[in-house]
Amino acid sequence: MIFTLFILSLTAMNMIKSETCTSTNKGPVIPTTPLVIFLEKVQEAALQSYGYKGFDAKLYVDMSLKQNLSATVEAFNKLPRTVNGSIPTHDLDVFIGKYLNGADEDLVYVEPVDFVAEPEVFLPKVKNSEVRAWALEVHSLWKNLSRKVSDHVLENPELYTLIPLKNPVIIAGSRYREVYYWDSYWIIRGLLASKMYETAKGIVSNLVSLIDQFGYVLNGARAYYSNRSQPPLLAAMIVEIYNRTGDLDLVRRSLPALLKEYHFWNSGIHKVTIQDAQGSNHSLSRYYAMWNEPRPESSTIDSKTASKLPNICEKRQFYRELASAAESGWDFSSRWMRNEPDLTTTSTTSILPVDLNAFLLKMELDVAFLANLVGDTSIVARFTEASQNRQRAINCIFWNAEMGQWLDYWLGNSYTSEDIYKWEDIHQNKKSFASNFVPLWIELFNSDDITTRKVVQSLENSGLLQPAGIAGTLSNTGQQWDFPNGWPPVQHMIIEGLARSGLEEARALANDIVIRWIRTNYVAYKKTGAMYEKYDVTKCGAYGDGGVYAAQTGFGWANGVVLALLEEFGWPEDLKIDCY
Repeated sequence: MIFTLFILSLTAMNMIKSETCTSTNKGPVIPTTPLVIFLEKVQEAALQSYGYKGFDAKLYVDMSLKQNLSATVEAFNKLPRTVNGSIPTHDLDVFIGKYLNGADEDLVYVEPVDFVAEPEVFLPKVKNSEVRAWALEVHSLWKNLSRKVSDHVLENPELYTLIPLKNPVIIAGSRYREVYYWDSYWIIRGLLASKMYETAKGIVSNLVSLIDQFGYVLNGARAYYSNRSQPPLLAAMIVEIYNRTGDLDLVRRSLPALLKEYHFWNSGIHKVTIQDAQGSNHSLSRYYAMWNEPRPESSTIDSKTASKLPNICEKRQFYRELASAAESGWDFSSRWMRNEPDLTTTSTTSILPVDLNAFLLKMELDVAFLANLVGDTSIVARFTEASQNRQRAINCIFWNAEMGQWLDYWLGNSYTSEDIYKWEDIHQNKKSFASNFVPLWIELFNSDDITTRKVVQSLENSGLLQPAGIAGTLSNTGQQWDFPNGWPPVQHMIIEGLARSGLEEARALANDIVIRWIRTNYVAYKKTGAMYEKYDVTKCGAYGDGGVYAAQTGFGWANGVVLALLEEFGWPEDLKIDCY
């Protein structure tokens, strides 16, 4: 009875809030589970009892129950409270020990079936013995990050926030104890360099199963991530695996899910129609989470930030903008702020992002390629036409010839009664972000020498290129996707785009960035014994900082990018690996 009242009261509160804010807060909300709602209460109680020192909000929503939810909620509600409403530390300790399992008990270690200590023909272009020895250590980290879903989760899924996945997974590392969507692309690139084809296929099959269940790939494999996705790179993963293995069965099994995912990104709240300066209409996409509450994995932090806002409507819009920034993978950055460094001015849903539309162009090209392999000519024709339309849209809406970059576009209020936005030059964001160079990753753009030459000059003059890699932005706001941090996936996309161009100066710049990036990863590893989620690109051998949590190690996509770069570019025997 207590549990039922608990849930009913929350539902009533949500209905009241939604009714109040319907005019300003548009878009669907996918409700979370009663278990997640309860664990958010535990998270809040833990912050009140233990304080901020060493506090990680995500820890509490990753915990699982030892008993059913109703009994656990009843025991929690009976805990004593102090005058200010907090639970005495000892009482909360006892409750957590008796009723909750640790956050790392739902996934258990599993030996990868295809791991060997030194694969055959491993990184043949690496001639330096010191670099080769380190690369083998990075390769060995796949074993550390390999997990499978515990039998307990499969037997009692209602006690866990983890979404059961059939195949073994590679986790990102540290606090990220589950599968993440866009991380998986670079993890797979590294696994392919490590000849771990079965593990890579298993990851793809897991992501396909999420589309089958939800209609899109979740941000991560947790119940609290079901209201948003992440950059759509599943088709790209399948192309990479096919190019190594020729596995047509994987292609056939995955294609229906890719069509479903494509619809998700090109309809409803994600789809935006915009009219260019010549009066032609274009369809582009944006990030837009199906959520308007604090993110459960960060509920206490989001609520505190939102407390600066004057009313519930603005708070709920802010929560949607935060979740949408999380959907972008760039959480958080001045890129999404109207007024930096004020996080409460985050306005992700009002922006047409360059990189998302580059990813979707790549998806269109990749789906056409995959459909051609299995002989589905109608899909080939449909997606070829879609890719041509999106290429035109990217050139019309994002490209800025004067800057030599593709620029995010602020939607503003200039739209017709049919919800068609009208393009105006003033709405292009003229700031340099690393994401402005992501379209170069797509062959349609890097094969154009005139465009590539402008982009190379622009990147070299942008200020983003630093001694140890490419910074995400030029603004130092304290947010983790801002200066001075550089992130592995961004380095890799820009490097590959430059390297695959026909221009000598572009390939030379790619080689230069590779050397800077590999060196900083190597030196940080030798100093600390770890690979990092992000790096401070202003100095060689420094890992990144900023945001709301400590530097994370492991680290899936860092390992994958290093191995993929060493496979493609190698390392000469006489090239120094230490920092100068």
